[in-house]
Parts: sequence; C-alpha cells; structure tokens
Amino acid sequence: MKKLKIGIPKGSLEESTITLFKSAGFEILRHSRSYKPTCDDEELDVLLIRPQEMAKYIVDGIVDCGLAGYDWILESGLKVKEICELCYSKSSFQPARWVIAVPMNSPIRKLSDLKGKRIATELVNVLKRYLKKNKINAEVDFSWGATETKAGTLADAIFELTETGESLKRNGLRIIDEVLVSTTRFVASYKAYKDRWKREKMENLALLLKAALRAKDMVGLKMNAPRKNLLRILNLLPALKKPTISHLADENWIALEVIIPEKKARDLIPVLRKAGACGIIEYPLNKVVE
Repeated sequence: MKKLKIGIPKGSLEESTITLFKSAGFEILRHSRSYKPTCDDEELDVLLIRPQEMAKYIVDGIVDCGLAGYDWILESGLKVKEICELCYSKSSFQPARWVIAVPMNSPIRKLSDLKGKRIATELVNVLKRYLKKNKINAEVDFSWGATETKAGTLADAIFELTETGESLKRNGLRIIDEVLVSTTRFVASYKAYKDRWKREKMENLALLLKAALRAKDMVGLKMNAPRKNLLRILNLLPALKKPTISHLADENWIALEVIIPEKKARDLIPVLRKAGACGIIEYPLNKVVE
C-alpha cells in the first residue's frame, strides 16, 4: 500500500492540529510517550515532530510533508513547497505575531533605539535578518524559554510570539515593533510533490483541512417562508453564494437554506422570524468546500 509520511507538530500546536484533522475526517490517536500516532487513514503514516525541526525532516526525506508555523519554516532557511496556508494557532483561529517588546518603563521607544542593545528570542535567524535589513546593530541571544521574564533583567528587549498581547501586558511589557505575522503552513518536499500519487493525496488533504477550518465559524440555516415574503427575506441573508430555494407542496410556500457566520445567527434569526420565516433550524457544519 502506498503511504504518505506526514509530520504533525509536537507541542503547542499539537492538540489544535489533531482536533483540526478530526474535523476534516481523520482520527489521529496518540500513544503514551510515542512519537508515532496511528491514523484511521491507512495511507497516512504520522509522526510527531517539533515544528522547529519540521522543515529539516521534510527536506531530508524523513517525512514527505508536515504542518508547521511559517515562523519556524523561515527560521530554518530551508526550501519547502507550500501546499496551503491554514490560519489557526494553539488557542485560536487567528494569526500569531512575532513582536519586539520592552518593559513598560524602558526608554526604548522605537526600533532604532535598539542599537547596541541585547535582545532575547527563540527565533534568532529571523530577528537577525530583520535587524540587518533595518541597519540595526544589536546583540541577539538565543532564549531557551521563559523569554518574557528576561526583558529588563537578562536582556533589554525580547522578540516573542503573541496571539493577543495579553500575556505581554501581564508581564509588564509593551510592544515597540511587529516583525512577522505567522500562520500554520502545510508544506512538502519538492521531491514528494513531484510524485503524482503523493501530490494528489496532499492536495486532497489540504482541501479537507481548509474546509474544516472554514466551517469553524459557520452554521447552516433552514427555514420555510411564504413565497410573497421571498424578496424581503433574501435581502436579509448574507449567503456565501446564493441561498438554496426549494418548492414545497403548497405552492404559496418555499424552503430556504443558507450558510452564514455563526455570530450573525443570533441577531438574524429573530429578524427572519419577523420577516415571515418559520420552522427555522440552525445546525453546525463539519466542512465548507468552496
């Protein structure tokens, strides 16, 4: 049987990635202290790999493809083929940002103030390239963790990943510059991508993963309505394309079905009811394929 070797990010992205795969229709089961989970798709051979090392193992042919943050792909400096972008992170479906931050009482206000200063970060190569591009001569130290605690003590500034900025504020830090917006990427080796079967398998997987992500904030609505109220109801519906309209046994009534953002449903349903819609059903979605 043909196999596609795929790397799943070990660590902060692990749980959200496995949840996404489940939504896409792939059950990945982890085993205690094992880096080799099982998958209910026998054509997938899954390995747990640190995102910092994902590009290296892809380029070396250990796995054909994998998911990792764009930040760590850039940090590696290795060339991989991007299959698709997947906008999710460890706790949300928003991009993560790499920012330079300093203590609230620091005299450092802008990027140029970092000249001659010390910056702690895990993403050393990306920061060095950014500083060089902006002609800033500063010392960059690799941080083994707990980076936020080093600002103002072991370093003048830090270069750190944040989703909302709340953790930085809680640690008494303020952002002076945003360097990189990072999302999860599904990437492959160029060698694997040239293989017709592997390429099709990866592209099908990408289609399902993107469809599962797209469905996260969407719901379906079904309803019946008097035909005479159709135009009024259509003007209320923010459909992806056009709502599906079906004829009922009573020619004076129609059925409508539409996909909308979940947050809009709570405000829209009462308005639809007032416009004459009835039998309104809201239901969750697993995948939305465009």
